Amino acid sequence: MTAPKTPLLTVDIIIRLDAHPESLILIERRHPPLGWALPGGFVDVGERVEDAACREALEETGLAVTLETLLGCYSDPARDPRGHTVSIVYVARACGVPRAGDDARTCRVFDIRDVTVPVVFDHPRILGDYRRFWESGERPLPAV
Repeated sequence: MTAPKTPLLTVDIIIRLDAHPESLILIERRHPPLGWALPGGFVDVGERVEDAACREALEETGLAVTLETLLGCYSDPARDPRGHTVSIVYVARACGVPRAGDDARTCRVFDIRDVTVPVVFDHPRILGDYRRFWESGERPLPAV
């Protein structure tokens, strides 16, 4: 039997710092598409998505994270200009000072209420969903 062709699986992580609950960390991407993004990346074969989220957070920000909750699953075929990906998005917390690594050119702490940099992929939608969740506890509804 031929293996089906499916989207690639990715994770994205909204990292807030323990000392600043309104904070989140974005990375400036080193590779196209250029711009700011949530830390994240591809899930390796044989890897649990939770482990991939922790690994990607550490590689791109230097921070060991504690996953708090699943924000949602984002699967719009146009979400990534490089091809069809499905992203599992986690909310996590960490302490320490982030430092860019791996695919991140730089990283910076932002206030969730004031993200003013150009954000790539479908991350503006994810950030909007997270902002509503942060303010009200309301989880995002699936896209229709």
